[in-house]
Amino acid sequence: MTAPVVSVRNVRKSFRDVDALVDVSFDVHEHAIHGLLGRNGAGKTTLLQILTGQQWADGGEVSVFGGSPFENDAVLRDVCFVKESQRYPDDFRVGQVLDAAAAILPRWDETFARDLMADFDLPRRRKVKKLSRGMTSALGVVVGLASRAPLTLFDEPYLGLDAVSRQLFYDRLLADYAEHPRTVVLSTHLIDEVADLVDRVVVVDGGRIVVDDDAEGLRGRAVTISGRADSVADVTTGLSVLHHESMGSMARSTVDGPLADAALAAARAAGLSVEPVSLQQFVVASTTRRKVSS
Repeated sequence: MTAPVVSVRNVRKSFRDVDALVDVSFDVHEHAIHGLLGRNGAGKTTLLQILTGQQWADGGEVSVFGGSPFENDAVLRDVCFVKESQRYPDDFRVGQVLDAAAAILPRWDETFARDLMADFDLPRRRKVKKLSRGMTSALGVVVGLASRAPLTLFDEPYLGLDAVSRQLFYDRLLADYAEHPRTVVLSTHLIDEVADLVDRVVVVDGGRIVVDDDAEGLRGRAVTISGRADSVADVTTGLSVLHHESMGSMARSTVDGPLADAALAAARAAGLSVEPVSLQQFVVASTTRRKVSS
């Protein structure tokens, strides 16, 4: 594990009577792609705004490159934050946005930016306010990738892109990351799409960190056990059940594993089905711990 680029300890943030972040603690490590995952409204954007000095935390400590990010040029010059609702001056053209990025981002790669412009078919002379939502998203992607900032944060700027363009973004990100390693945070609820990109996963739910683990370890960590309700109940007793559903005499439980050999043998002996859970299914189960009966 490399040294942390970002360190967050017991961070709290409230907006009136809403707790946006509650005792949040985690690290973002150097030269890795991190997935900041969770449902809309979970607190992801607020967290990224605090990391980039755009919001004050009500409590706790935040360190980025060893210093506070708030009004700290020495820290922020190595950070690029691109968000879905990115705003630009009303009269700016696409080319002016890129020129401004080149002026303030010390590691800006103009050649890469031009290649990306061609990939996404972005018109350099068009005014930003005349762009479609997809083109505006593509512009944010170009800025984020071509910045080659040591810490690059993407807060779902690719939501306006169609599936083909999002895949193009993922491909360009991985290819350039391989040649120019840096620390990347992808904040998204499109979990299946980034499952194979990320090295580490942080899941936020209701302002709290519910998962913080290596992505490889999470893949296949949980299992779903299904079959007769009484048998499922017997096998899962004492285990960490993330999600449970029942219908009549049948039931299905998602269990945070890995499942011990004895439990696996007992499940199979009882005629139960045991299936691995994808990263998306694991995140969904972790953020909806509930029982469903009918």
